[in-house]
This record gives sequence, C-alpha cells and structure tokens, in this order.
Amino acid sequence: MTEPVDWMIRANARAKGKRSDFLGDPDKERMLSMLMAVIGEVSVLRERLDTVERLLDAKGTISRADIESYRPDRDAGYERGAMVREYIARVMRGPQQMMEAMQADDKPVEDLSRELKDL
Repeated sequence: MTEPVDWMIRANARAKGKRSDFLGDPDKERMLSMLMAVIGEVSVLRERLDTVERLLDAKGTISRADIESYRPDRDAGYERGAMVREYIARVMRGPQQMMEAMQADDKPVEDLSRELKDL
C-alpha cells in the first residue's frame, strides 16, 4: 500500500474546536459542509478553466506547466472576482431570498432563529 500524499493527510485532518451548529441537526450540518466543499471545488474548477481559456487565446497551445505557472493580470483578476461574486450570489440566492422574506415579516430575531433551525 502506498503512503498517503500530504494533501490527503491535511484534507482528512480532524478540525480543531467545536463543530458548528447553525442548523441544529448533525446530519444537516454534514450536508451543508459537503455542499460548501463542492461549491468551493466548482469555483476552483471555474478559475482553472478560465486559465486554460486565456492561455489558449494568448498562445494557441498550452502545457500543464503553463497552467500551473499562470498568474492573472489585473484585468483578469477583476473579471475573476466578478465571476466568483456572481457565482456565490447564484448559489446563495435561495437562502438570501428566504432571509429577505423573513425580514419583511418583521419577526423577532428569536423567531427567525427557530425557523432557520427547523429547515
């Protein structure tokens, strides 16, 4: 059996501190954690694809080394920042709309907290 790679060890390391309890249910917390991890991975993939597209536009051909050494210029960084903000806004659209609806109801904070835990 081969030894685990360093990133595998770090990815599977036990978190320090107490587990979050935003939703009041360990199963929901685990699902939220997995969903947020997938969202992060998709974001990284989108940036990597952007790198490939930019390098292909600039050079016509690329190598893995080109991809690994690419550093976006100011304009590319700005576009990527906007891309990430738009992505996060789409991902969080449902919870954002729910929060806005709850605020429109003008309920006490305690009631809002209970409703969020019941999701």
